Amino acid sequence: MGIPYGDDLRRKLLYAYDQGEGDLADLAARFSVSLSWAKNISAQRNRTGKAERVPHKPGRKPTVGSDMYPQIKAWFQIQPDLTLVEVQQKLNSETGVSLSVPQIWHLLQKMNLRLKKSHCTPLSATLKPTASSARSL
Repeated sequence: MGIPYGDDLRRKLLYAYDQGEGDLADLAARFSVSLSWAKNISAQRNRTGKAERVPHKPGRKPTVGSDMYPQIKAWFQIQPDLTLVEVQQKLNSETGVSLSVPQIWHLLQKMNLRLKKSHCTPLSATLKPTASSARSL
């Protein structure tokens, strides 16, 4: 992979373009860069307003920002036994963010929130079949 051009070259090319010293094709030939690179940095400056390179941030961008974390934690303080589906419904209705159940699971892991069984709720009255009771049938 090649080394990116420095910010000084970017600034010089964009300054010359702003001064009307030629179009991007002429300036690309004058500065010994490709025309597509000159077009890209011009478009990037129009988008961001900066002549410097924008740092590369790979990966998926989070759907739920860290500004939502206090609200989600408050839901669990009010109702500690929320299920993943209930969190999904709350997110969709209150914030308009639509996440799948596995995405919510990863979000809660990132926030260090764990879904635990409540020790206060009574055990299920349904008995699980055992090996000895299965043979007697």
